[in-house]
Amino acid sequence: MAIGLMGAAAANTTAAEGAARPEATAATAASHPLLPGSRLQGEAAFRFFGLRIYQARLWTLPGFDPDRPAAQPALLELTYQRELKGEAIADRSLNEMRRAGGFSEAQAERWLAQMRRIFPDVKDGDRLAGLHLPGEGARFWLNGRPAGTVADPEFSRLFFGIWLAPTTSEPALRLALLGRDKPAAR
Repeated sequence: MAIGLMGAAAANTTAAEGAARPEATAATAASHPLLPGSRLQGEAAFRFFGLRIYQARLWTLPGFDPDRPAAQPALLELTYQRELKGEAIADRSLNEMRRAGGFSEAQAERWLAQMRRIFPDVKDGDRLAGLHLPGEGARFWLNGRPAGTVADPEFSRLFFGIWLAPTTSEPALRLALLGRDKPAAR
């Protein structure tokens, strides 16, 4: 299956569907337990050929600068609405990471092996969360339980760039996660 954490360029993101607004949910006022002191920055549904794949939520700390997301800690949580193989998630993630920057084949092989070890097969309702720690790397959880760590700052920057970098294949999803939904045309 070609759908990983992100989808192909033909995918359809519905940012307005579930986009974060202060009055939208009680969750906007609460902190995420994996990033104490955080707030919900934005959220959006990710669709592939009309099928809901996951709901994405970005949690950030006060003072978060949407223009510099890679420079600050952030927690990305995906709640899956489809079954996906962990190996396919890892493979697709590596392909999407290439959009955010170049890296060597040795790095690619090392990162792919780490992601295949960390990312499980997922089913409807599973929550996969990743914490970006600038200068340190990334930590991952499945349904609130630790799934693994990649202690490589460059991996973390490129991995979270799948959703947050200007080079993302899903610009509408990026804007929604960063809390910058485009206003509706009048």
